[in-house]
Amino acid sequence: MKVFRRIIISTGIFLMVLGVVSCKKYLDRPLDANISEKDVFVNFRNFQGFTEELYACLPDMSKSTWNNEWNTGDDILSTTNANYRLSAEFDNGNYWAWRTGGGGWDNSWLDDSGPNTNPNEGHDKGLWPLSWYGIRKANLGLANLDKLVDATEEEKNVIKGQLLFFRGYFHFQLMSFWGGLPYIDTVLSSSAKLELPRLSYRETALRAAKDFEDAAALLPANWDNTAVGEQTKNNNQQRITKSAALAFKGKNLLYAASPMMNQASGGPAAYDQDLCKQAAEAFYRVLKLSDEGQAYYKLLPWEKYSENWYTISGYGKHPGYPEVIFGPPTYAGWQSRWSLVNMFIPPPLGGEAGISSPAANYVNYFGMDNGLPIDAAGSGYDITDPWTKRDPRFYKCITYDGVRMIRGSGNADYRFAILYTDNKPQNLKGDLRIESTASRTGYLVRKFVTDGCNNVDNEWNNINIVIPYLRLADVYLMYAEAVLQGYGTPQSSHPGYKTAEEAVNIVRARANVPAVDARYTGSKDAFMGELMRERAVELAFEGLRWHDLRRWNVAGEKKYREKTVVDFGRGSDGKPTNLRERVVVTRIFEKKHNWLPLPTNQVNLYPTFGQNPGW
Repeated sequence: MKVFRRIIISTGIFLMVLGVVSCKKYLDRPLDANISEKDVFVNFRNFQGFTEELYACLPDMSKSTWNNEWNTGDDILSTTNANYRLSAEFDNGNYWAWRTGGGGWDNSWLDDSGPNTNPNEGHDKGLWPLSWYGIRKANLGLANLDKLVDATEEEKNVIKGQLLFFRGYFHFQLMSFWGGLPYIDTVLSSSAKLELPRLSYRETALRAAKDFEDAAALLPANWDNTAVGEQTKNNNQQRITKSAALAFKGKNLLYAASPMMNQASGGPAAYDQDLCKQAAEAFYRVLKLSDEGQAYYKLLPWEKYSENWYTISGYGKHPGYPEVIFGPPTYAGWQSRWSLVNMFIPPPLGGEAGISSPAANYVNYFGMDNGLPIDAAGSGYDITDPWTKRDPRFYKCITYDGVRMIRGSGNADYRFAILYTDNKPQNLKGDLRIESTASRTGYLVRKFVTDGCNNVDNEWNNINIVIPYLRLADVYLMYAEAVLQGYGTPQSSHPGYKTAEEAVNIVRARANVPAVDARYTGSKDAFMGELMRERAVELAFEGLRWHDLRRWNVAGEKKYREKTVVDFGRGSDGKPTNLRERVVVTRIFEKKHNWLPLPTNQVNLYPTFGQNPGW
């Protein structure tokens, strides 16, 4: 995103906030003596410069630290010498580790250092501090809109729309991890007594939904087609649009409607049908904008599928366009190499001493190329040839035994992945099945790397990886879920639009996967099971699984707590022999783990705020 020339406003000048649940000293910092409010807010260029710091408040969850982990559900297993990572701590039930990361290594993207808003630095950006900072900044901008006199009506609208979006977005991020909170919609003074009550999840979500809806009414569908976007034309892809506001309105309402959140708000442990219908309506409006060409968002073609999260053409090209609706900017492209690629490349190929691998139980969600789950009758799955004829997305996301790891001729012992366990020659060269430092599970993550990301080919020197917060494929799947749960059947739809079944099949068709089989389209429950599996496949390792398992109220079930690895030999034909699955971790998940604990020192700021249950 090319920024508008901005008045120079340092983080120190506007270090405002950690909000109602943080130290009061951050709540009332004056403007720098050399920059008056009139200078900042008087015209569009300066006000937009002020507003654009909010984009720098978006943490890149994959690169906040040197050894970060953002997948904390049933999807990832770290090596045994990397038990300090957040995924391992969450597996052990230690949700307090969100404060710094496991073992005090300061590797949690949720709370890293403080509200770092440097637009050129992805490290040290924590979700908790930056969300409160962003809420404060958005409120400060909204409180000063009357000073914006040197601007057109369109310019005023996009300023207000962005501020409203960010206020809703940061509240949504906070509540999705910590539950219902006070909704801060005014500039708080340090002299004011802190007494704002915590709202229920539903109440907080409805407040955010209004901000998203109000933002959508003001924001353009495509900045390039507006006068205000003309000066940055063809560089506006990362700006907030009408589609982004509506998509997050829908996601926010779907989360509030989900069984766990609905129960936490005083309802039953089931979907709230009315909220589901409201969510479906918001998603419908997003999809309709794309259908009609008003918005440029569309699914990337299959041959460019991986461009949703990385580009290889150098650090300057941001991935995701035109499918990604919203995500963090590229802060420092080189950090993809040193803060992210290393997480998935075993040490002999130049990666970290401890890496993260896909849990075998999660790999099982990837079905067959005929569209069926591997355990379905007629799927064609063969345990003696388990990696043949799988869903095409399997090959984009998973490295398995025998897959090429290096393109060039160097380091020949490691050119093809050796991940088997049985009857290996003594001192086997090229072995990557090492629990402490390489693959613990029998698999490696392929999704964010290529066979050129290694110390021979060095393609990692040109890779730019940015994992999105929301892309259009997810909107299709959430639309399907909202319609299914709001209206009752896979053939239900938002009035006059696609059915839940059709929406899922659009996502599958992009990957050349056949439509959902008829055996899963006859009832709501059967279709929901296949929809849950589809989300696991399409959105693998994008940081959403922990939220999905919790909101569906299934995270405590044994099926989702057991993490497994596969052991097997390698036959003369290169195929696995005697493949079997073994549980190595049983995740601790009690009811209190529905939410992260709130910082004790901030909970104690005033007695009516309260800690989350069980913490």
